[in-house]
Amino acid sequence: MVSVDEPTVTPDLKQVARAHRAVEPLHNHVYFVPETERELTAVGLRPGRMCYFAGRAAPMGPVGPGVVTATFYNFSPNLIGRHIPRAWTLASTEAILAGRFAAARASLTRLLGGAEAVSAPEIGELAELLREACTVLTPEGRTLYAGHADLPWPDEPLLQMWHGASLLREYRGDGHLTALVRADLSGLEALISHTATGRGFLPEVARVGRGWSEEEWAAGRAGLAERGLLDDAGLTEAGRELRERIEAETDVLSADPWLYLGAERTSRVIELGKALSARLVAGGAYPENTFSGR
Repeated sequence: MVSVDEPTVTPDLKQVARAHRAVEPLHNHVYFVPETERELTAVGLRPGRMCYFAGRAAPMGPVGPGVVTATFYNFSPNLIGRHIPRAWTLASTEAILAGRFAAARASLTRLLGGAEAVSAPEIGELAELLREACTVLTPEGRTLYAGHADLPWPDEPLLQMWHGASLLREYRGDGHLTALVRADLSGLEALISHTATGRGFLPEVARVGRGWSEEEWAAGRAGLAERGLLDDAGLTEAGRELRERIEAETDVLSADPWLYLGAERTSRVIELGKALSARLVAGGAYPENTFSGR
């Protein structure tokens, strides 16, 4: 594993970040497409946030709300508690996982252009590259990744690609939480400071979607202001530097799979991932007026 403080091999952090951005939409689009709610309500879950919490947490088994709060990090515990553990009384984790893979298959097939499109050679090529990249991932300190890594690899290339993207995303996400804890940012503070960078969700979308009240959001902003990280204009210089350190540390902690593939094959992942992700975006995978810059 690459060390945060003294890396044995200096990774190209810009390439690590590009690889992440290229591949992540192949995984995270499932949180926004109608196929996910359709498949998960069919097995018994209730519409809305329950599908997200239960679908993403199901690889860890029927865990309690504390585990979901810890691993998802920036959601209101009150919002999570309204859906977990109730979700496990409505559907088994096995049924939820099957529904989630079915949703991934259906949404990718629709957004990428149909059955012929998802049988194209580049799908299989990217699936093989991602699967090989995942061979060096380890579960220590990576709870959400570890749950997903315990699942068997699918047989079909389309779902192998999705599963590989999912493993890489959750592995990186777990490392990101390590960086946030080191920065002494609570889940709410992490969310507020990230929206203040102008990336990710729009602030009000983030607040409502993550279940925070206006009062809680204001208190979180006040706490960041007291630390000199935020003011009325946005992030201060110290706040920007902190967020940059967090992202750099996250890149270091997620560099191993790309170091293993090497620069040339990682560049191929970026090329294939960007092209496929662009087709997802063009196909309407993400709602409008949700993300900064989208």
